[in-house]
Amino acid sequence: MTQFNEAIARYHRILESESFRDLTWVEALEQRLQASHLTSGSRRVSPVLRPHFITQRQYANLVKAAEALYSAIDRIEKLALTTPSLMSRMQMLPAEKMLAAVDPGYPYLSVTSLLDTHLNNGSLQFVGYAADTPVGVVYGEALNNAFYDAPPVKEFRKKYTLTKLSGTKPLLQSLLKAYREFGGKKSPNIGILEFRQPFQSTESSDFGLLAEMFRGEGHRTELITPEQLEYRNGVLRRGDFTIDLIYRRLRVSEFLVRFDLNHPLVRAYRDRAVCVVNSFRSEMAQRRAIFDLLTDESIIGAFPALERKAIRDFIPWTRVVTASTVSYHDQTVDLPAFIQSNRERLILKPNDDDGERRTYVGAELDESGWDRALKAAMRDSYVVQEVTPGLVSEFPVHRYGTIEMREMNVDVHPHSFLGKVNGCSTWLSPIGATGFSTVAGLAPTFILESK
Repeated sequence: MTQFNEAIARYHRILESESFRDLTWVEALEQRLQASHLTSGSRRVSPVLRPHFITQRQYANLVKAAEALYSAIDRIEKLALTTPSLMSRMQMLPAEKMLAAVDPGYPYLSVTSLLDTHLNNGSLQFVGYAADTPVGVVYGEALNNAFYDAPPVKEFRKKYTLTKLSGTKPLLQSLLKAYREFGGKKSPNIGILEFRQPFQSTESSDFGLLAEMFRGEGHRTELITPEQLEYRNGVLRRGDFTIDLIYRRLRVSEFLVRFDLNHPLVRAYRDRAVCVVNSFRSEMAQRRAIFDLLTDESIIGAFPALERKAIRDFIPWTRVVTASTVSYHDQTVDLPAFIQSNRERLILKPNDDDGERRTYVGAELDESGWDRALKAAMRDSYVVQEVTPGLVSEFPVHRYGTIEMREMNVDVHPHSFLGKVNGCSTWLSPIGATGFSTVAGLAPTFILESK
């Protein structure tokens, strides 16, 4: 049994012991989570009662691989900015291309970002990228602090050393560095830009926590929505609150559904009147087609050897779904025919993860279902990716006054700030779930070492 599995088994034995059969400790933990604003609506952000553990070796390998890959992604984005054919392969909208052409005033294409990672014992595969900061950064520190002193974790720490992972301070530091390189000389007023649904009367709890943290570091910070912004006399403002730095927590595709390129935010951005982080250029990497470019040897042949090795070792083969011939490792294949005949080892994903289009897992469909999925992918903007095994692990879940064990898919998100990894978070989803689930959410994440 590995150190990882031994640790999990020990933690579960602690929960089953006489000392913890009385679930008053669970009620106390839930009250602490609620008091720390670790809720989304009426749901806790963490549905489970056990942290996810990562060994020191796993974390070191994750950091090394992720930083090499972040560098390669930055390199390919810069290449695409000057190569129209590569930009076309990303299948961006014309307005998105126009925004990407605007220099944001600082050199970083993505100030903050994350990788969706399958970290399974000794194997490591990056299956997705997002130029964004996950809720795991915002909630992560508070969640880790709440669990670290929970009675079962304190008992567990008698045998194991747990190291908490952070991320909020590096996040702020990266925003301020981009602002200084933009030309900012003073302490900036920060606007956290979000969308709110028509029925949403209160601010999002994770954004609220982030605003509190920024204010605690001495920066005037407000949560704002696009409808509230106005731009006149070279100043972007919301009412009397002037804005120097926008922390953008909305997708460009979402923005363009509701607004045009004459919006006050866009005009201020073009005039360099406001520093926007992440810039609109970062949207290029939101396309899953970025992995198509990264796994194309004709494009990355001149990249540094370390980056090419990281791509070969840690990114699954990915192609934009089109009626064409493509390279598959050392072969040339007709892509639609190849997809059709290799259902069991492939997955079809929307190129732009807008939450509205479905992901099709070949192994979960029969032949006729896969044929329909392929036709849908040919009509729309999709990528096909080789499936990589993810980690499945049992977690204790508190439901209806009892603890039950649930098998969960485990995805790890290393957090990047200016290309450097600082911390990671863990996202759990129940086996077989294809949409919203009440038991999906974050798990506290600790580096694990034996004493």
